[in-house]
Amino acid sequence: MSLNVSFEFFPPKSDEAEQTLWKAIRRLEPLGPSFVSVTYGAGGSTRERTHATVKRIVDETALKPAAHLTCVGATQGEIDEVIQEYWDAGVRHIVALRGDMPDMGAYRETAGGYDSTPALIEGIRRVGDFEVSVSCYPEKHPDSTNLDADIELLKRKIDAGATRAITQFVFDTDLHIRFLERARRLGVKIPVVPGIMPTTNYKGIVRMAGRCGASVPGWLHERFEGLDDDLETRKLIAATIAAEQVERLTAIGFDNIHFYTLNQADLTYAICRMLGIKPTKPNAPLERAA
Repeated sequence: MSLNVSFEFFPPKSDEAEQTLWKAIRRLEPLGPSFVSVTYGAGGSTRERTHATVKRIVDETALKPAAHLTCVGATQGEIDEVIQEYWDAGVRHIVALRGDMPDMGAYRETAGGYDSTPALIEGIRRVGDFEVSVSCYPEKHPDSTNLDADIELLKRKIDAGATRAITQFVFDTDLHIRFLERARRLGVKIPVVPGIMPTTNYKGIVRMAGRCGASVPGWLHERFEGLDDDLETRKLIAATIAAEQVERLTAIGFDNIHFYTLNQADLTYAICRMLGIKPTKPNAPLERAA
């Protein structure tokens, strides 16, 4: 089975972090991902660095970048200018998100801004014929009343022009499966791409999961327990967990996987090699090794 992978990076906050980011990009580029995305910080706090990073990917690599764009902290006019700048720079893929507040508190609309992700997608579509990816949540978004309401919002995003949904990271693979079955029953027909979070930092996983409403299964705690001072073993465990998840997902028919790399290139690279993905020309199809 062909396996398409995509990688997500976060923008640097310092010159040193920028060097780390570009080492990660160059390390993963030969694996030929279908695209790479670059995030925003909460409240658009890294907006300019995100724009600069995406532009540099266009100019200096053979990768296809997807730029994250949120509704937070900017008016419609300001956001439309950014969209036009991306189009003029050759970017043809945007990840459209509502976004988080700078203080991580309850979401508040920006005066004169887009009031929802569907509205943002419509704005993107007015500027150009972008591919538009959106988020979805197998365990529901923390602000949603229930999972069905969350899926109905996803359908509104699709009606506005979304072409792909990428899931929040999930460690219990059964949740991916049940979510896709439920979404399909409710009329979601676009590709749903599982998001995989490979990381050696268990405490960090717990913090992130708490913010986004994801569950952390007990077996994950057991695998990392007692390894705070043993980074090498944590790396092996993290790679194995992620590879096991992907193997199971591909066995039931998923052929696109999105890795939240946390700019940890070596870990993501090792997982891809464990899955039989070998370096090839950028953007060439990836084949599972026999």
